[in-house]
This record gives sequence, C-alpha cells and structure tokens, in this order.
Amino acid sequence: MSLHAKSMGPGIAGQLAEMISIDPATAYSCLRCHAPLAEQAIQVPKPGAGFVANPVFDTGLRPQGVVCASCHVRSHQRFGPPPRPGLRPSGPPREALAHNGFTPSTAFLRSEFCAGCHQFEPDGFSLNGKFLENTFAEWRGSPAARRGQQCQDCHMPDRRHLWRGTHDPDMVKSGVRITLSTGQSRHRPGDRFEATLVVANTGVGHYFPTYVTPQILIRAGLFDAGGTLVPDSLEERAIGRDVPLDLSREIADTRIPPGGRFTLEYRRHLDRPGLLFRVTVTVFPDHFYTRFFEALLDAGAGAGTADIEAALEASRRSSFVIFSRDVPLT
Repeated sequence: MSLHAKSMGPGIAGQLAEMISIDPATAYSCLRCHAPLAEQAIQVPKPGAGFVANPVFDTGLRPQGVVCASCHVRSHQRFGPPPRPGLRPSGPPREALAHNGFTPSTAFLRSEFCAGCHQFEPDGFSLNGKFLENTFAEWRGSPAARRGQQCQDCHMPDRRHLWRGTHDPDMVKSGVRITLSTGQSRHRPGDRFEATLVVANTGVGHYFPTYVTPQILIRAGLFDAGGTLVPDSLEERAIGRDVPLDLSREIADTRIPPGGRFTLEYRRHLDRPGLLFRVTVTVFPDHFYTRFFEALLDAGAGAGTADIEAALEASRRSSFVIFSRDVPLT
C-alpha cells in the first residue's frame, strides 16, 4: 500500500477527530492534500461563513486518502498521461470506451503536477525564511531538474504508482552515497584514532531529507572487548531540519542539498586494547511525528486517542539502518 493510500491514516484522522468541531476551517484545509475529493469532507463551507454537513459525504471513501480520482478526474472527465513514445494506441475507438476513455495530458509527466501538495504557495508558512514544505522548489534548483529528471522518474518509475520515499530503505539507499575512511589499518593503545564519515546526496532530487518530519541519525563510538560502549566516546550527529512541536522557530537545519554532503570527523585516543569502532546511520522517517503524537497524548487527544495511539506505535516502528560498519582497532 502506497503512502498516498495512507494519507488519511490514523495520524491525521486522530487529529481531525477533535479539530473538526474546534477549528473546522483548518480541518477542511487539511483535506486539500490528504483527502481531496468533494465526497471525502464531512463538512463543507457554507455561503457567507461557517460550515455545514456535506450532503455527498462518503464514509467509505474518506479513509482511502489520495485515490485515483484525486489526480485523474476533473469535472467528471478522465485524464492521464499520453502513450509512451513509439507505442501506437490499440483497442476500440475512444467513443466505445467506458466514460469515453480518457484525455491524455503531458502534465502527468512533469514535476509541476506534484507541486500542488508538495510546495507551499508564496504566502505559505515559513521558518527562518524557508517554507515548511518546499520540495518542488528544492527540485527546481537541483542537478536533477537541470538534467530534465522529473519527480515521477524516481517516485513513479515506469509509471508505477509506488511513490516510494523516505520510508523505503532501498529508495533512501539509492539516493545517497556513504563512505567511511579510518586512515591506518592497525592501531595500538595510545594511538590517536581518526575516522571520517561522509554522507553525500548523490541521487536525491531535493534536500535530504526534504521535510521537518524525518531525521537521519549518525552514531559513532568505541566499544570494548565485552561490547560495552566506552564512556565519553559516543558522538551523534543529526541530519534534518529541527523545529519545536509548536513550529515557532527553526532550531537547526543540517539537511543535505542535492549534490551536497554531510561530514562527521571522529577523533579519539585509544586507551586500551581490544577496542572496536562502530558507526551506524539510521533513518527515522517519522521522527517529528513520534514526538508530536507523544505530546498530543500527554495533553489529551480526546475523540482521536485510539487513532493517535496507533499512529504513535507505527511511527516508532518505522526506523531502519542504511549503513553500519564495525572496525576492529587495537
């Protein structure tokens, strides 16, 4: 199941359970990307002000999130990408097809098609002069854009509706190159050990990661012969955009731009025999959500409690390691 199909999962559903009565305008605005069909809204704006019950609301359709019609239907007409170059249309004439077939449009092949939900408007929310959601603009300034590589080329290869991203280990690994150099191969107690870890954004067509949600955590440390971490030897570095839960400011932004790199320099004196250097790079796709759901439950999630609890557990299970290396030293 793709993340588009999960766009109305328990995390957003649990928040909307209370928001729909407290702040219906904000709740309605969330649906623009998470459940965009007219039939997916419980309430709709009424002329003048306020909200009224939606007469066409479909209880079974709303949990399905971004469904096929979200992208392929406009004004009761069907649209889709044109046939691949070199392929000749086959089958019955269009007028003989259900709903008269579809209208081909090259818009489906371009990154601009994705910008509606993956790029804030000029008046959108920003921190430190940067939009909270800025993926399309990041792509537009990337080497991928200059090569003519579109969002669909990576996230919908061969026109498959996969939308794989930061939750997919293989997808993440394919976009970065991680190298570790440790200088000399043999060490003795008393030596100074030096290591350099480089995470290079070689294939991601936007910042790595693009949103405030994920975090990539680098952990490097020395372990003794018994497998215990040597005190004061652990170093941790986070790659991501760190913001507080209330989105009041930007604490740090260590994301890697397209073509850029992040470097960790590790330096320690080796004070005993039998030491091992261990470094791992772990992706936490839902890092912000985990903290947010914990805080929401502590404050009281009301009608959405069960959904938020389920979303929290899912977020805690979503991490994965993309690089791990043990280097025997002394």
